Amino acid sequence: MSLSADTRARIESILTSHEVVLFMKGSPQRPQCGFSMKASSIVGGIVAEYAHVDVLQDPEIREGIKVYGQWPTIPQLYVKGELVGGSDIIEQMMNSGELHALLGGATPDRTPPAITITDEAAAQIRKAMADQGEGLALHMAVDAKFNSRFELKPATGQEISANANGITVHFDLASAPRANGIAIDWVDNGVRGAGLSITNPNAPAQVRPLSVKDLAARLAEFTVIDVRPPQARALAAFPASHAVLDETTHDDLAALPKDTKLAFLCHHGNSSRQAAEHFRGLGFTQVHNVEGGIDAWSTDVDGSVPRY
Repeated sequence: MSLSADTRARIESILTSHEVVLFMKGSPQRPQCGFSMKASSIVGGIVAEYAHVDVLQDPEIREGIKVYGQWPTIPQLYVKGELVGGSDIIEQMMNSGELHALLGGATPDRTPPAITITDEAAAQIRKAMADQGEGLALHMAVDAKFNSRFELKPATGQEISANANGITVHFDLASAPRANGIAIDWVDNGVRGAGLSITNPNAPAQVRPLSVKDLAARLAEFTVIDVRPPQARALAAFPASHAVLDETTHDDLAALPKDTKLAFLCHHGNSSRQAAEHFRGLGFTQVHNVEGGIDAWSTDVDGSVPRY
């Protein structure tokens, strides 16, 4: 594919206007692929502000940036107009400390996280590692939403390593502080089977249920966010001050202080729970789901609100 003069000019304008640019799928608040999530999480952990381009919103840039930098995949990180690479290279440079230096960030803290592993979990981990053969090490990644993932792969020597109950766990530089204080256990969930269970004290608090009566009594405390589509809101509008969640408002809502008390509202309380979990994953610490939704508000608080 050739690169048109117009697209090249647009790319160069973006690169000259911003020192750090991440071409990605989605936005840092709502990444649309795992690689973009990893890259934006790493860059955002080093610098407070950087430019990003959602290539899913611009097909010409999506294909053009691949030709411009002769790099076939997305995401791509550029610093001072120069291509750094994709998510794997970004991760490698983070772990070596090169990315911190390139972005002008502080020297990375390589303090191992404090972790605990129960006897049963340690026994199961040893068994799994023995079954996989020699040369593999246990790695644990904790992403920006505090989702944890284990992987058995060779160690590179750049990881941060923590030991507990005779088990060595390797972390990348971004995961290590997020993992500080975690407890790893082995639990049997009955029909769902047995597996490792992770308790992370750094993760945002769970979404809390909120009754419509409690919301009505404490309405001034909350930012109420209606996640219903426009046609549903037109049938039964929430009568108090509130925001709506859609494509145009998401990023503004995501930029609110992370201790803002959020109350998510929908028709019956199901879609709102999904939205609440999403904002919890963005780091909000006081997230509530309005149980029963606008339907419960109509029956239990304000009968003037139509039911549908």
